[in-house]
Amino acid sequence: MLDLIKKVLRLTEDKNHLQLADDHDMHIALCVLMLEAAHADGECSADEMAHVIETLTTKCGVARTEIDVLIDLAYKKRNDSVDLFNFTRYLNQNYSKQEKMAVMEAVWVVILTDAQLERHEDQFAHKLANLLRLSHQELIDAKIRARKQLG
Repeated sequence: MLDLIKKVLRLTEDKNHLQLADDHDMHIALCVLMLEAAHADGECSADEMAHVIETLTTKCGVARTEIDVLIDLAYKKRNDSVDLFNFTRYLNQNYSKQEKMAVMEAVWVVILTDAQLERHEDQFAHKLANLLRLSHQELIDAKIRARKQLG
């Protein structure tokens, strides 16, 4: 476990940009983006965190026993990063359009879980869609699917 933590927290020579590790890039990148969405309104509620955990376990196959370590690592990466570029760049290089749409939908679920869409949350979603190279229509489609998922 310590080797995993060291590998994930490895820094590039630049020291301003975190280098993502090979094995858990997808989970960390997704977790960081969902945590960013959860905190977009200034707080992360228990319901928002529950959606983050549910997405990681049911849609990504992360074992429940590994969730706490993954979330801690994602918070560390989030705090050490100056922006979301490294995370979205990884997704753009390794994900299909459908997979990026699934990420956008997961982010919308976190944002919409409290049934209130605040300006900062909406701005974050638009920024993320742009970084993931998704069109405005794809952003809206993901939002609609997220709303349906929430009931």
